[in-house]
Amino acid sequence: MERRLIILSRAPSLYSTKRMKEEAEAAGWNVRIIDPLKLSIVVDDDGGRLLHEGWPVDCDAVIPRIGHSITRRGVSVVRAFERMGVIVLNKGDGIQSSRDKLLASQKMNEGGVPIPTTAQVGTWQDTRRAVSRVGGTPCVIKTNEGTHGSGVFLAHTEQQARQLVYQMLERGLRPLVQEYIRESHGQDIRAFVVGGKVVASMRRKAKGSEFRSNFHLGGEVERLAISDEYAEIACKAAEILGLEIAGVDMLESERGPLVLEVNSSPGLEGIEAASGVNVASRIISNLVSLHKSRQESEEKQQISGSQSGEGEAKGNA
Repeated sequence: MERRLIILSRAPSLYSTKRMKEEAEAAGWNVRIIDPLKLSIVVDDDGGRLLHEGWPVDCDAVIPRIGHSITRRGVSVVRAFERMGVIVLNKGDGIQSSRDKLLASQKMNEGGVPIPTTAQVGTWQDTRRAVSRVGGTPCVIKTNEGTHGSGVFLAHTEQQARQLVYQMLERGLRPLVQEYIRESHGQDIRAFVVGGKVVASMRRKAKGSEFRSNFHLGGEVERLAISDEYAEIACKAAEILGLEIAGVDMLESERGPLVLEVNSSPGLEGIEAASGVNVASRIISNLVSLHKSRQESEEKQQISGSQSGEGEAKGNA
């Protein structure tokens, strides 16, 4: 039977979306790209359904590419697919946990994953105590939700930190004060995790005076083979947050690797260019394995049910 895959994406022309579509089709999947905001969720006597332009949506698997700005609505759609029983990479809880930086930090810390010291600030007057807890200035001030380096600033003085915190609170944002890792200024390591394994990695470097190394901000990327220690920590971070696909960003500190952030919709362009690895193909290979395992499990259940029925029939006879 034809295997049907839906990629949830608002931008079919994006590199990552196109690459996964190409590799999925090459592997024999029928692929549709659907804007998650154009899906309707219906709950009635027949259970839950998803409609696109008035028609029921049916598929075997879903790969969500949920942008930060539509996290809440996107996660609702992802969870609706989960209730339909299809394979979903990644699930709603994992996406939501990764977007909440404080929650992600708490979960990783409880799970034994090393992270930079982080404090959430409720009022701007608490900034001094928070700065002190993370080792003083310079320190990083960031919003609790954000992506591609947006809402992340380096405060060189306590006064600057206060101003940034005040401005964020005024805008209704939740500011975090985070330890600055001096020895890792302007660079980090991204490990791309698929199915519990690191399939590719790279080092990202900021340009000029910029301290954020994000590829989308013009940062440079280079090939890097990470150690077993870094790979193990990256896989553990993805597992704790419940992500099948994850871009795990780590800092190289004097006390070892520190997980800075875990991205549930990591871009493929930078990592494929830097590593030379066909990451999109690895994602689809993992999907094929999950689909095969599910089919085998369903076949075993059918055989078991059939044998049970035969046994009951013989007993009645």
